[in-house]
Amino acid sequence: MTAPALHHAALLLILILCPLVFGGLLLLPASYGRHKKAKPAKWWGPGIPTRWAWVIMEAPSSIGFAAFYFAGDRRFELAPLVLFAMWQSHYFQRSFIFPFKIAVGPGDTTPIAIPVLAVSSNLVISFLNAAILSWSSLGHLYDVHWLIDPRFVIGAIVFVVGYRVNRKADAMLAALRKPGETGYKIPRGWLYEKISCPNYFGEFLVWTGWAIATWSAAGAVFLLWTLSNLVPRALQNHRWYHDKFPDYPSERKAVIPYVL
Repeated sequence: MTAPALHHAALLLILILCPLVFGGLLLLPASYGRHKKAKPAKWWGPGIPTRWAWVIMEAPSSIGFAAFYFAGDRRFELAPLVLFAMWQSHYFQRSFIFPFKIAVGPGDTTPIAIPVLAVSSNLVISFLNAAILSWSSLGHLYDVHWLIDPRFVIGAIVFVVGYRVNRKADAMLAALRKPGETGYKIPRGWLYEKISCPNYFGEFLVWTGWAIATWSAAGAVFLLWTLSNLVPRALQNHRWYHDKFPDYPSERKAVIPYVL
């Protein structure tokens, strides 16, 4: 199979999976974090330390992306390198820094099926997006003039705004627990007064910016994949907060201010 044919097949696969993942996650929340059950279903498999589960889950999006990118013939050109750096700015942090900043309790585990399932999908997504940057056979020729194209400029601005929102929201969540504390609290301040999940909202902005900056089907499909995974999670988190805390602010939306 040629590279363009393989890329097209992978795009169709993710596109077909998006509504299935969205519907499945609405019906069956992934058993980790606040939604983890005392006795997860056996098919989720044994638990592994949560920090390392995050590393296993996210690392393919950094390491795999780099491997696919540097296999391309245009890997050392300026515009592809800038886009490569944008992707890695999010996923290197997400893979190797974020897991060691999150607040987890002693002995906290995540069922092994969750990171294992994520590895395969993250590798496919990484291939789709890395290959368009540096594989000339796919026809996406990002020359140096792309860096002043309005699509790149607008996309990069949205990406940076989303990146800052995502990082600040994660930091505020991590700061809710003092050393030695366990349990959950109601987040207060900033975007948390408008929505329950500004960390997810920031991620939506990041990948909206990426889709615009690359102006590609791969970027658009990845944005759809992100929404399919995180919108159900945000709705479940929002509902969990209302169930857990009787005084939870009723005016907050789940993930998009004033909308959802």
